Amino acid sequence: MRVTVLSDTHAPRRWRSCPPRVAAHLRGADLILHAGDVCVPSVLDELAAFAPVHVVKGNNDGPDVVAPETLQLELDGLRVAMIHDSGPLAGRGVRMRHRFPWAELVVFGHSHIPMDEQAEGVRLFNPGSPTDRRRQPHGTVGLLTIERGALVEARIVPVT
Repeated sequence: MRVTVLSDTHAPRRWRSCPPRVAAHLRGADLILHAGDVCVPSVLDELAAFAPVHVVKGNNDGPDVVAPETLQLELDGLRVAMIHDSGPLAGRGVRMRHRFPWAELVVFGHSHIPMDEQAEGVRLFNPGSPTDRRRQPHGTVGLLTIERGALVEARIVPVT
């Protein structure tokens, strides 16, 4: 299973339409995860033209973005949790393990800082933002490959 992971697209201020370098990673995806701050629902419609989309609500998402605060999924046997804001870096692994005790992977956003690390027995994955890099050198998206309950590959790739 090929999964493309996005967060913090911040449309329409930062995402007027899907950037070509992002679209290149969406083509062929089996699933898209968006970790919040979509800001306008049309982004979800645009993403859904590529693959099914799962999204959580971000702090900048208004009432017209219909999404839960957290989500728990099983993707090809891998137990995945999603949340927009995982809180400060200090203690993040403990917090996410406590909040999602069954999860093997927690996908989050909010900071715009790409991250892929193991902590407290859970993989923590933030794809960064493809459109609002803030102090990061590049806009980024995440790519996951999942096979038979295992996260075979996790990459954060630049798109700007």
